[in-house]
Amino acid sequence: MSRRNETRDRLEKLKSLWARGESLLIVMQNNPDPDAIAAACALRELANRTAGLNCQFAYGGTIGRAENRELVHYLGFTLHPFAQVKHQKSDLIALVDTQPAAGNNPLPEGVQPDIIIDHHPAIEASRGVAFADIRENYGATSTIMWEYLREAKITPDMPIATALLYGIRSDTQDLGRETTQTDIDAIEALYPLANKRMLGQIQRGRVPSDYYQMLSTALSNTRIYSHALICDIGSIDNADMIGEVADLLLRHEEVDWVMCYGFCDGQMLISFRTQDSSLDAGDVALKVVYKLGTGGGHEHMAGGQITLPSTKRPARLEGLIRRRFLNALRIRTRKSRPLVRIPPKARSGK
Repeated sequence: MSRRNETRDRLEKLKSLWARGESLLIVMQNNPDPDAIAAACALRELANRTAGLNCQFAYGGTIGRAENRELVHYLGFTLHPFAQVKHQKSDLIALVDTQPAAGNNPLPEGVQPDIIIDHHPAIEASRGVAFADIRENYGATSTIMWEYLREAKITPDMPIATALLYGIRSDTQDLGRETTQTDIDAIEALYPLANKRMLGQIQRGRVPSDYYQMLSTALSNTRIYSHALICDIGSIDNADMIGEVADLLLRHEEVDWVMCYGFCDGQMLISFRTQDSSLDAGDVALKVVYKLGTGGGHEHMAGGQITLPSTKRPARLEGLIRRRFLNALRIRTRKSRPLVRIPPKARSGK
């Protein structure tokens, strides 16, 4: 079956499912990224236009990264923290860019979604869901949603087209990471419909002063182990900063692996990035959090989360995940050097 026919069949299944209710709660992951935000927005458009559903958005964590805040502001729709949403009153629940029990979304244990649309590797908890469209070979969930809009003969307006285009570019690093022809086709179709000026404005979203303080702390706490970097960003209230720093550190000319971790809202959050194709970042993430928490991802980027038993910083846990990370990469040395050196005068403030 061709890709287009497959999407057409799935769209008909979605319509049949939507006929069972009048309201749809669209749930994104904790700290939703541009791909999740854009895909959720496109799903609402599809549900509104094809079934007249009343849609509401919910997420967990925060929207901290500047580009994410700028994108939400541009789209002009309201995102609700999941804790403020009465999910029991929604006829249908959809998970976008995440899956049940993945550990990176706010859907309570025991609450089964009706719909999953995602591009991450399928997990066991997604079995049995009424409608699950999981295409792990796609570079972005936004690409999947573009195909649904196309099959429904819905031309997205400029804000949605801009969001979808930015979501695909962001998750594939401008088609440089885990990209397929489907992602390229979507970008070619969306580009004429998008607001080009806004694309640049989203990417250059303004940041507060404490952003630079967090960045300074992260760089000061980064160590180089052979061809890998490990960064301890510390305790933060902006979880998005962990992935952003990991992206930045991967640009270092001497390394091809990065693990960045921090502590936020009672969890240890970890981001993995790599340019090494001999190991899968998702597999490395699973090895690092094994029996400690949840994790997973793609070939070149992944994440993990570990719920902490107390507010005290777990030094033994930090040491364990560092050892597991280095062992997964087969780095035998435990000797490291700092990424940056702070001059004595700078430390004393003189």
